[in-house]
Amino acid sequence: MTDLSHSAATRTERPSLTEIADVFARYGNFTLGGGSATSAVMHGQIVTGRHWVNDQQFTLCFALGRLTPGTNVLAFCTGIGWVLRGLPGALVALLAASIPCTVIVIAVTALFREWQGNAIAQAAIHGAVAAAVAITAKTSWTIAGPVYRSGARLRVVLIGAAAFGLYVVLGVPAIYVLLGAALVGGFLPVPPP
Repeated sequence: MTDLSHSAATRTERPSLTEIADVFARYGNFTLGGGSATSAVMHGQIVTGRHWVNDQQFTLCFALGRLTPGTNVLAFCTGIGWVLRGLPGALVALLAASIPCTVIVIAVTALFREWQGNAIAQAAIHGAVAAAVAITAKTSWTIAGPVYRSGARLRVVLIGAAAFGLYVVLGVPAIYVLLGAALVGGFLPVPPP
């Protein structure tokens, strides 16, 4: 990934470790909806807004994060940090994206018993779940959009539909679906842009 790190540095000035910590602490910890929602928000911040990485670098880190065991969003954040500043950037992004939310989860878990009977808290949770579904749909487009171009549309739709069917309908574990899609994608010819 060293080449990716170098190309990110040539697009614009490399962000400082403090800037990386700020973005990953804010958006990695305070975005509701899980890893997909966090990835969509991060795309807006680090690709569209700050131009720290390009779509190809973002998509690579996203895909590699999905293929790693454990918490995918932390693997994704670590990958982006690596692209931006090597090992120090990876460590800063990982810690900034994980420590604050860990503290929040501990506090929320401690309060959970109190919230079980609270109608307002339950309504808030249901609202957050509905928003998370919408954000996840937006994330899908954010990730697939750059690939979904003339000539590649059918490829994206077919692989996406097959992955959905395997995972949702047939119950194939996500890791097998991702690895299978990577293999199929690797062997299908890529249409010229």
